[in-house]
Amino acid sequence: MHVSAHVDTFARDHLPPPDTWPELRFDLPELRYPERLNCAAELLGHADPGRPAFHTPDGTWTYGELRARVDRIAHVLTGDLGVVPGNRVLLRGPTTPWLAACWLAVLKAGAVAVTVLAQQRPHELATLCGIARVRHALCDIRAVDDLAKAEIPGLSLTTYGGDAPDDLLRRPAPDAPYPAVATADDDVALIAFTSGTTGRPKGCMHFHRDVLAVADTFSRHVLRPHADDVFAGSPPLGFTFGLGGLVIFPLRAGASALLLEQSGPRQLLPAIAAHRVSVLFTAPTAYRAMLDTLDGHDLSSLRRCVSAGENLPAATWRAWHERTGLRVINGIGATELLHIFVSAADEHIRPGTTGVPVPGWQARVQDAHGEPVPDGEPGLLAVRGPVGCRYLADPRQREYVRGGWNITGDTYVRDVDGYFRYVARADDMIISAGYNIAGPEVEDALLRHPDVVETAVVGRPDEARGQVVVAYTVLREGAARDPDALRAFLTAELAPYKCPRAFVFLDALPRTATGKLQRFRLRTAGDRQ
Repeated sequence: MHVSAHVDTFARDHLPPPDTWPELRFDLPELRYPERLNCAAELLGHADPGRPAFHTPDGTWTYGELRARVDRIAHVLTGDLGVVPGNRVLLRGPTTPWLAACWLAVLKAGAVAVTVLAQQRPHELATLCGIARVRHALCDIRAVDDLAKAEIPGLSLTTYGGDAPDDLLRRPAPDAPYPAVATADDDVALIAFTSGTTGRPKGCMHFHRDVLAVADTFSRHVLRPHADDVFAGSPPLGFTFGLGGLVIFPLRAGASALLLEQSGPRQLLPAIAAHRVSVLFTAPTAYRAMLDTLDGHDLSSLRRCVSAGENLPAATWRAWHERTGLRVINGIGATELLHIFVSAADEHIRPGTTGVPVPGWQARVQDAHGEPVPDGEPGLLAVRGPVGCRYLADPRQREYVRGGWNITGDTYVRDVDGYFRYVARADDMIISAGYNIAGPEVEDALLRHPDVVETAVVGRPDEARGQVVVAYTVLREGAARDPDALRAFLTAELAPYKCPRAFVFLDALPRTATGKLQRFRLRTAGDRQ
């Protein structure tokens, strides 16, 4: 590793042991980055200042305006707020140019960005801040309540977008460029959290070079954006799918992005027409939902549609192609690897498959012992490339990385012609409408309700969402079997997408003679009580 620019060395000190890292490969010339590299400076440094960078329904920021605002925030961070290189800075708010500017400023100042979802509740936020030892937070004034309620010890909370004199955007700052901190290419730039099957979130640490590598592999070689492209999509910036598709990829290409606070299917379709969106990022669920309301919407500006977050069924791909003439670029990515690593575009697309390894990446299907399986046989998807899993002080590193390969937790088949086809998740993760939901995390929240004795949360197949969350629950004697009451309780504990769609009340959960929960029986039980 290179000499770090971090004064606060927590992130580097808590990288996993080197012998547990995956093998990293930098096979493409564009992946050979200099030793000193600040990814924010790289993303901001090349486009003409007069070109558009971010659009909203209310107006457009040029690259010149974006740079000036990023520099101003960076001055405030390192001046008034006392942030030093290596400090973790939590970012929270709806998808706006200001959130993106805060992210870029944190990285330009050499700090570590920890972007979380605006939906996450106090208990969840406190857990994330505890794991990453977060001491600074920048939060949209409209999303501050839950973060304030979390009562995180030692947290310096600064809001933006408000009227108070100490608001981030109202604090005095030099009207001058901010010189980017000369971070090492392998200094940690961001920590992205993903839920584990145990329910405890895992912090995925990514370097400055990783941020550029995902753009210089998937975006450059598969997506192939133009400087005149306008990107848009549904994933928030707290998901690396959204961070890549709405910030990293467009800025790396000198293009622009439409950032929408509300980005469901009903908002996306009119926005595509109004802003002449040409590159769309969303989940299969959204493509299915938009099929029913395409009439009357002008999609003539679209040239690229990207799907990830869950498996894209061939029927959805074909229906979208028949209605729009557009060939959806399917892909699989992971928070551990930052973005998409298996995909295909244009004439190389084969509906029903995910695609082939993205240039710069390698993939194979192997058995539980790490041996490759023959083509046509199912096994575990294993991947390696320029980015790899590095969990923040988490023993699950040895589960995800085996023999130098990242094991994604997905069961795949490799066809004889090299295409990879998704079969199923290999663990108990529930994937619903593109969201990864750990059943045990929902169980832990439910068990905080005074009437809940025990519970098991599983995924049930669903045509629209891939899976929906179902909670099988045993209540204390005499308690009312009221699903609405439990749902109301959970909305204060968890982000809404994690809350069960259905509750099934049982007198006892199915267990083996030794007391082990039989989840497989619940997955096939349906909703009958």
